[in-house]
Amino acid sequence: MAQHHHHHEPEGPALADAARTALEKSGEQWTDMRSSIFAALASFDKPASAYDIAEAVSKAQGRRVAANSVYRILDLFVGANVARRVESANAYIANAHPDCLHDCIFLVCDTCGQTTHIDDDSVSGNIRSAAQRAGFSPIRPVIEVRGTCADCE
Repeated sequence: MAQHHHHHEPEGPALADAARTALEKSGEQWTDMRSSIFAALASFDKPASAYDIAEAVSKAQGRRVAANSVYRILDLFVGANVARRVESANAYIANAHPDCLHDCIFLVCDTCGQTTHIDDDSVSGNIRSAAQRAGFSPIRPVIEVRGTCADCE
C-alpha cells in the first residue's frame, strides 16, 4: 500500500527556523552566510542553480558571493536534509520539511520548470528493493518524472 503523507508547509521565518534546527542537529552552525543562502534558495519558486543563488545573495549583500562558496553550502544543506538537489537540472530547492527523511520523487515540468516534491515510500521502497536484488546498495534514490504540470496543460 502506498504510504502518502502530507505536511503543513512552513514558509518564511518558520521555514528558516526548521532549516536552522535541522542543520544544527547535524552538527553544523547556522552562520549569517548560510542563513543568507537559505533565504535566497527559499525565495525561488522553481529549483535554483548555485549561480542563481550566488547572484541573489550578492545583490542582497551588495558584494560578490562566489558560486563555489554557494555550492559548498548547498552540499552541506543537502547532507542535512535542509535542501534537495534536482539532479537533472543541477539545481536545488529548499526542503519544506527537513525533519522528515524520504527518498526524493520530483515532478518536473518541461514547460515552466516548476518542480514538485512528493513522498511515496512504496515507490522508492520498490526501487531500493530492485537495486538490492541486482546486487546494488542504494544510498539515495532520486526519482524525477519529467512532463507537464497542471498549469501548463
